Formats: sequence, C-alpha cells, structure tokens
Amino acid sequence: MIDLGLSKLALIGVVALVVIGPEKLPKVARMAGTLYGRAQRYLNEVKSEVSREIELEELRNLQKDVEQTAQSFKEEVEKSVSSSIGEVESAWRGDVPAAPPAPSATVTDLERKARDFRRKKLVRSSAIPAWYKSRNGVRGRVMSGAARVRKYRPAAKSNRSFF
Repeated sequence: MIDLGLSKLALIGVVALVVIGPEKLPKVARMAGTLYGRAQRYLNEVKSEVSREIELEELRNLQKDVEQTAQSFKEEVEKSVSSSIGEVESAWRGDVPAAPPAPSATVTDLERKARDFRRKKLVRSSAIPAWYKSRNGVRGRVMSGAARVRKYRPAAKSNRSFF
C-alpha cells in the first residue's frame, strides 16, 4: 500500500492548508475522515460477504458428497436385500437349492476362539480357586516385607531379648 511517514503527512497537511485555506481545512478533514471510515466499513462488509459465500460453497460441496455417499450406500443395501429376498423366495419355492454361505472360519477356528473367550472370561470374572493355588504353589496370601524377613531370617544362636 501507500507508505506514509510522518514527514509525508506533514507535507500533505501544509499543501492542504495552502490550497484549501485555514477556515475550510477542519471541515474537509472531517469529511475525509468520514469518507475513509465509510470506505473501511464497506470493504469489511465485502470481505465478510465473500468469506460467507466461500463457506457456503464449501458446505454445498460437502452436502453433495454426503448425499452421493448416502445414495450409493442405499443402493448397495437395497441390492443386497433384494438378492437375499430372491434367494429366500427361490429356496422357499424349491426351485434352486439354496447354497449355504461360505464359512468364513473353520470349525477349529471357532472352537479355538470360543475356548480363548471362555478362558479370558474366567480370568476376568472369577478368582483362581484355592485348591489350584495350593497344588501349583501359588501364594495364597500377600506377605509384607517385614514378615517375609522375619520368616526367612536364619535362627539366632543366642536367646537374648532386646527389651
């Protein structure tokens, strides 16, 4: 933009004082200030309107994309439902034997998943039984550090008491 320093503004003021005159200069300065303010407001309104239009256009594009995606999803669902209905009706009439759906997992995979699920559920929902702990040497109770030291400290050779 225009680079106006203090010296340039002073030069413009002196020229305006000479050309316009000292009695009309305040009125002209006020009018120039109001025109400048109006121009700034007008430019701000135009900028905000342009930005609103851009946002509105982006929203329209987004709406179109969402509608296209929804329409394609709807068509896929209708297609799969109509094919399923056709298969069920043909199987009901006995025209064509209905082919069982291809198994996605074998029986051993299903058994393994069920066993893993039961094992995880047992770990989450119940504690380990006491008989299992005693058979496998799992500690049944938590022992503090001081109690563990007292239990496993070698026996003292003298029977002195400290009290």
